[in-house]
Amino acid sequence: MEGQQHPPYRLHIRDLPLGERPRERLRERGASYLSNADLIAILLRTGTASENALELANHLLSAFGGLGGLARASFEELATIHGVGEAKTAQLKAALELGRRFLATGGEERVAIGSPGDVANLVMGEMAFMEQECLKVLLLNSKNQVMAIADVYRANVSATTVRPAEVFSEAVRANHPFVVLVHNHPSGDPTPSPEDVAVTERLIQAGKVMDIEVLDHIIIGRSKYNGYLSMKELKLAFV
Repeated sequence: MEGQQHPPYRLHIRDLPLGERPRERLRERGASYLSNADLIAILLRTGTASENALELANHLLSAFGGLGGLARASFEELATIHGVGEAKTAQLKAALELGRRFLATGGEERVAIGSPGDVANLVMGEMAFMEQECLKVLLLNSKNQVMAIADVYRANVSATTVRPAEVFSEAVRANHPFVVLVHNHPSGDPTPSPEDVAVTERLIQAGKVMDIEVLDHIIIGRSKYNGYLSMKELKLAFV
């Protein structure tokens, strides 16, 4: 009726198409295909009146600077977030601790990269809402399994500051033959700039000298644009 106030319409996860619901995607494709936000949304189960569980998960990742920040946050810091509370905080803390303990065992079950989407699923929840540019390097073994993710640069990813020695240092030290470069555009638009192309060309050539292959350079944006773009798929810098 005219003049009557209505609460804003919110799309619940149960209202999403089946192929977009985190739990259904986990069942059909496996946990490795889900983003960090998807996995956290499954743990949270419910959101608030203004955010569904997936939006709340993205909110947490953005507020605390990714999984590392969530792991470092105190119980009280998480529990006071609207929509989280003590029960959900306990679930998150337990899951993060299990992940930490698994890594400590040196477990062999690692995520394998087969497409640009696999890379985006790993880092998009953390990187899509960063306010500064960040360059990460995924270190892969001969089976394209992710052995580590190295933070290389923050705030200034440009041709004048990106040094091959720093980008490839971890890969050289641990003898990893393949890397994938990932950086974000704080504007949200993942369209590669001419400088992105120039940096990528330099790093590809430097990698060849060190016998390390750059498999791709993924640029992370936000879903209202294209979400992410693969420079290899666009045939930019890669020939």
